[in-house]
Amino acid sequence: MANNGRATVLTRHDEEKGLHRTDTSVTMPPELFEKLYLTPKVPHVGDYNSRFANPTPLGFIGFVISTFTFAIVLMGWGGVKGATPVVGIFFFVGPVLLLFAMVFEWIMGNFFPMMAMGLYAVFWLSFGLLQLPTLQLGAPYATEADPTGTMSSEYNTCIALYLIVWGFTLFTFFIFTLKINTVFALIFGLVTAAAWILSGAYFKLAAGEIETAGSLQKAAGALLFVVSALGWYMCFIQMAGEMRITLKLPLGDLSRFWPNTDVDLATAIHQD
Repeated sequence: MANNGRATVLTRHDEEKGLHRTDTSVTMPPELFEKLYLTPKVPHVGDYNSRFANPTPLGFIGFVISTFTFAIVLMGWGGVKGATPVVGIFFFVGPVLLLFAMVFEWIMGNFFPMMAMGLYAVFWLSFGLLQLPTLQLGAPYATEADPTGTMSSEYNTCIALYLIVWGFTLFTFFIFTLKINTVFALIFGLVTAAAWILSGAYFKLAAGEIETAGSLQKAAGALLFVVSALGWYMCFIQMAGEMRITLKLPLGDLSRFWPNTDVDLATAIHQD
């Protein structure tokens, strides 16, 4: 009787989590899998998803803290100018958590989160170098009027071109987020727009239009602020799911518009 009662409780609890229990295993429906791991559910070799904790929220929290802080700096809240005092977001908070999560996404076979976290990690590391005056990256363009070289047309044009390339990269990722959920797609779409707008700010700075550059910088910061809010929202939902807290908050599932991926690749090709 005790064993039967315990089995009944486990089954009911699993159903509340959206899981389905059989005599030998517990299966997770594709919709729940995509919500927790931000990747379509595909057949994997091994049982890493059951052996390791979900690393996706950890990477997300690193991304969100860094992006939120960077957005506030870009918007100039409190009269702040420059991100040098918070340069740690570019080298520790963001990249460390993102890289750590990326490794475990790779181990668990979660392709898209691995790619996304690796992408954002190297962006923070590379862009963070621009915030370190001790590196004197603008020295080759220095003049008597601009001893640091960071206000020169060549220096700022180079950064603007770099951000354009990042914008196209992020847009490529945005296309694939359309297979997951609306919130994730909005994050990548808005980050893409922010990268291009920030690129425009550097182009205007290169042209000497400082006031216009400042306005574009604030606009990019505002978009990243929205990205941060969406990131917090998604991270909260993921953490709640892992803590077995039932929430009915929507993410805008988009997987239902695509063919089922929870089948072997060879089988899917044969069906096509």
